[in-house]
Amino acid sequence: MVVSSSGFSKLKNSLTNLTLFGKRLTPELVAILSVYFVQGILGLARLAVSFFLKDELALSPAEVSALMGISALPWMVKPLFGFISDGLPILGYRRRPYLILSGFLGSAAWIGLATVVHSVWAATVAIALSSLSVAISDVIVDSLVVERARGESISHAGSLQSLSWGTSALGGLITAYFSGFLLEHFSNRTVFAITATFPLIVSMVAWLIAESPIIEKPDLSTAWQQVKQLKKAVTQKAIWLPTAFLFLWQCTPTADAAFFFFTTNELGFQPEFLGRVRLVTSVASLVAVWLFQRFFKNVPFRTFFAWTTVLSAALGMTMLLLVTHTNRALGIDDHWFSLGDSLILTVMGQIAYMPVLVLAARLCPPGVEATLFALLMSVTNLAHLLSYEFGALLMHWLGITEHNFQSLWILVVIANLSTLIPLPFINWLPKGDPQAEISEQHLQPVPALELDSTASKHLAQAFLPDLMSELVPQSFLREAEKTAD
Repeated sequence: MVVSSSGFSKLKNSLTNLTLFGKRLTPELVAILSVYFVQGILGLARLAVSFFLKDELALSPAEVSALMGISALPWMVKPLFGFISDGLPILGYRRRPYLILSGFLGSAAWIGLATVVHSVWAATVAIALSSLSVAISDVIVDSLVVERARGESISHAGSLQSLSWGTSALGGLITAYFSGFLLEHFSNRTVFAITATFPLIVSMVAWLIAESPIIEKPDLSTAWQQVKQLKKAVTQKAIWLPTAFLFLWQCTPTADAAFFFFTTNELGFQPEFLGRVRLVTSVASLVAVWLFQRFFKNVPFRTFFAWTTVLSAALGMTMLLLVTHTNRALGIDDHWFSLGDSLILTVMGQIAYMPVLVLAARLCPPGVEATLFALLMSVTNLAHLLSYEFGALLMHWLGITEHNFQSLWILVVIANLSTLIPLPFINWLPKGDPQAEISEQHLQPVPALELDSTASKHLAQAFLPDLMSELVPQSFLREAEKTAD
């Protein structure tokens, strides 16, 4: 069979449009996609970290929960890394050196976990440094995407973002199962050593970034204008009240760490099975985003948050059946019950979380949208840290240890009922479109510092190419491409 040159060209263009959304595969695009892929594939060590803390360091559920909260600290100050990158070039470059350093930092952290880490404090530092490495590279590569997206035509708007986040999601899906599979055949430290090779990819591909050295000094007046605009925005009642509600909604205690110990020590779940659960829940998250986009995106915020909060609390109580072994009395195997329960709770949790991202995006007025969104996400990250710390305190007070789960049912009840606490403050959320309630008369657009496009990134986490246009106002997306947090 002979294929004509025109036919080959059409096939090539078709494949390019399908896999690269019309983008030309350049060395720089390879570098950008490689960084996102590494971010996704680093999930390979997630289960290994949990088993390392539980088995080798012999930490209690409360201690694991507290440590994991501390490891999230770098993500609370992520906007700061962008300001540093913009204001403090290294050898005249703002992007490439920081990518190189982040890669070496991440690799060193994982090598440390694989070799010399033998104490709780050393593990805390190493895990926090690995988190810092990803946060820095995330800021830098997102800023590159924003800069390159400005040159996209209207017909290809958002294609680079969708392609980047799709690559990250692909890395996450690949490692979802293998994170457990590897632990069945290798030690935790071997998995850490394997993981240490991936951040080095970031350091290597950083040289492919097309960046010209900066000659002039950074414009500090622009940064000062940005700060003043941000101050005007956050002092508006229509912005800080919904933010306070989101904080309350996210900071309630979690039982995740205790439940991990229960499933491994009490139920005897093996790493390979937990990897299967991760794979199923990863796919379930994508299904949930599609369900939200398809059926629930036009539901008013107050109505949606009220119903999803109540339903999530009710469905979360199904964990009691597993904790009290009632599922066995019903003739349901622990593995099948856990798999089905995780699937349902993941779909419900993701559907409930999507409005957080949409609301945060729509709360951002012109001129400071990307920066303010990063600040809002930092607030929710702080709430997540407190959620782990509150959970750790409850585990300590209830006497839940690595082998004592008699009070776990109480923790499950408290964790689920506490999610209802924000409901009396549901009126803090906007009735309709929050943009209509935000005063814009004193917020004129100013040149924004080029940090990361966190808003659009989170909203397109399902890597569906048309998802952003369905979930976020086009005016916001256009501004997000012009500015960066």
